[in-house]
Amino acid sequence: MSRPQHHRAFFITLFWTLGLLLLGSVVHATESSLACPDWPTCFGTMVPEMTGGVFWEHLHRLVAGGLILFFCGATYLAWKEKPRFPWVLVAAWVGIGLLLAQAALGGITVLFLLPDAVSTSHLGLAFLFLALATLLAVVSSPSWNQGLGPVDTARQRVRKGAIGAAVLAFGQSLVGAAVRHTDAGMACPDVPLCLGEWIPPFSHPLVLLHFGHRVLGLALLGAVLWMGHVAFWRGGSATVRYLAFAAASVTTAQVLLGFLSVYYRLAVVPVSLHTLLAATLLTLLVALAALTWAPSPREAHDS
Repeated sequence: MSRPQHHRAFFITLFWTLGLLLLGSVVHATESSLACPDWPTCFGTMVPEMTGGVFWEHLHRLVAGGLILFFCGATYLAWKEKPRFPWVLVAAWVGIGLLLAQAALGGITVLFLLPDAVSTSHLGLAFLFLALATLLAVVSSPSWNQGLGPVDTARQRVRKGAIGAAVLAFGQSLVGAAVRHTDAGMACPDVPLCLGEWIPPFSHPLVLLHFGHRVLGLALLGAVLWMGHVAFWRGGSATVRYLAFAAASVTTAQVLLGFLSVYYRLAVVPVSLHTLLAATLLTLLVALAALTWAPSPREAHDS
């Protein structure tokens, strides 16, 4: 089965975005966000000495710039090859707009010395683009009509569960970004308790923000486990079952990494992996939701 070039490009874009999100988390965790005090240059040049924090910050900029150029190429391929669904090309143009807005917010973040709202919005746009890239990679797959979707009896439940969990995962990621950029990561310095209590005194806004992030994380875990149970045991399609199992596993690991991030006082490795798993979870949930519009194994066989 031939694989369209625009599908390959969208698929690469998906993993490129995941890598960029991991790199951005490393930049923040290593306190390298202002290692380059100017933008778009770094100390007045595009080729600074790649040492210390400059290495991470400028590398992040280069990878982000490369993503914009690559996705523009993917959009051109989609236009040239005429994708299965006409709206794919429109969505690709929206993706370019998201990337340009993301780049502008990145510049504002540096020039205005990391304002919390802008930094949080910067990550929010990154997750929106990730969801869009996932959708484009899934619907452009040459295997779309090969029975990837769930059976009819479970389709609506899986669809509602996956979309609901994806929205919750996106909201949880925004709250996590706010926790990170307001330095609320250690507002509750103990785990699993918070200030020695299961429900801490909300004497400071940062404690409320941090504790809210924990509560949302547990709610997300419950939502994904419920949806995963339905999709795994009743979904029918092997791909749906795989994605459901992967989402449940990633969510469980995500909660554990959140606890480890606090336990190890926001060490670079657990914090960065925590962000990566949040992005991976959103990818899995969006992919699963998209597949609920694909033909089921029975429909593929009948056709």
